Amino acid sequence: MSEAAICVAMAALAASGGLALRRSWSARGQAGRGWKAVGWLLLIAACSLGATSLGSIRGLFIGLTIASVAVLAVVATGMVVREPRRAGRSKSLAPEPLDRKPSWWRSALRWLLAGPIGMIAAMAVGIFWSTWAGGAEHTRLVIGGMLVPVIWGGAMAWTLADNRILRATAVLVGVAVLGFGLSILKGFG
Repeated sequence: MSEAAICVAMAALAASGGLALRRSWSARGQAGRGWKAVGWLLLIAACSLGATSLGSIRGLFIGLTIASVAVLAVVATGMVVREPRRAGRSKSLAPEPLDRKPSWWRSALRWLLAGPIGMIAAMAVGIFWSTWAGGAEHTRLVIGGMLVPVIWGGAMAWTLADNRILRATAVLVGVAVLGFGLSILKGFG
């Protein structure tokens, strides 16, 4: 038998196994268990056919790949596309933060959190990484330094988008205090 015929047979076995498993999930009780056993046996047979016909490692790899694609095709045939619910939801995929009342103290706190406080918290995480992570000293310093701008950017995005400004303040100040405190306790050595 040719390799193409073996692959077609594996795909048919795997698709039949996928259909049997789908039927087991929709059936209840004892009938569902029988379909489940048949489905798994067909999937194992598809992979075993590849392993015995095409070589143990190569055939098993091909069998698993074909079985995965065949079962994915079975799952895709049962896909149902539903209309999205529009009640109370924004039409945008990325809705804006809730409208908040502008006040000078909230604006100042947001500016501080996105800027200096976020930077200090990011530095605390970078220094914490440099002191507590394993590995060579140079590697720890480089990774710790590369973490700082990424974490600072995340802190900026979060504090500017979050409506609960006091929560963001507590988290960033807590991260800064905890990061620097644990770094001081260990030291770099």
